[in-house]
Amino acid sequence: MTEDLKNRAVLLRSLHRPGEPLVLANAWDVASACLVAAAGAAAVATTSAGVAWSLGAPDGDRLDRGRAIDLVARVAAAVPVPVTADIETGFADTPEGVAGAVREVLAAGAVGVNLEDGASDGPALRDTDEQCARLRAARRAADEVGVPLVVNARVDTYLRQIGDPADRLAATLRRAAAYRAAGADVIFVPGVVDEPTIGALVAGIDAPLNVLAGPTAPPVPELARLGVARVSLGSSLAGAAYGLVRRATMEVLGSGTYTALAGGVPYPELNALVEQG
Repeated sequence: MTEDLKNRAVLLRSLHRPGEPLVLANAWDVASACLVAAAGAAAVATTSAGVAWSLGAPDGDRLDRGRAIDLVARVAAAVPVPVTADIETGFADTPEGVAGAVREVLAAGAVGVNLEDGASDGPALRDTDEQCARLRAARRAADEVGVPLVVNARVDTYLRQIGDPADRLAATLRRAAAYRAAGADVIFVPGVVDEPTIGALVAGIDAPLNVLAGPTAPPVPELARLGVARVSLGSSLAGAAYGLVRRATMEVLGSGTYTALAGGVPYPELNALVEQG
């Protein structure tokens, strides 16, 4: 099992190539993960928000750790590609707790994690030293198991609009450098969609850069040109799916028609995908 995890982790790490980014359409359950893998994705990432919503909890460290990791295990068992898990702030208040969560994620079959530096109980970010301790704990836990876990350290300065906008880039680069030194492999800066800032982040961070994409972001080929190494859809794919649920329901309850249902995955195809997983 450890050798298989190690091989998957090595593969996941190799997929982070600046200018040739790993594109992640984040899944939230087994069926969505199977669809993503069947579409040709090189890896599957979970979205903490989508997972929480599908299990009846709000996002933001509100979902029970056991239920979240159980979902990761189900996804990892269902797809043939590496899985990286969004574990929010680590499901724990202490570095030791984060280490425990990482061990459970590895036991579940995932070979990558996202770790946020945003505090779950307010708009602020964790102290840099505190976040570095949590990242070091995650790295140690993986090293003890013998798996080169891909640690994606999220910097929420832009997402949460922290500090003076004029100083935000410099603050982000300082955090990124500290997180890299603490054991992060990839730096994730959500909330940035303008090309000059993305280019400055690529130039200023000594690690592969992950950006959060969506309708207002540059297309993947442009992000590749800028040197981005990982592109994530985050919770937007789950949101789009739930948007379809709302539109189809409003249509059938209103006009009584079913046009919103066009383009759905046929029952036999989806059933077979899940059965194969």
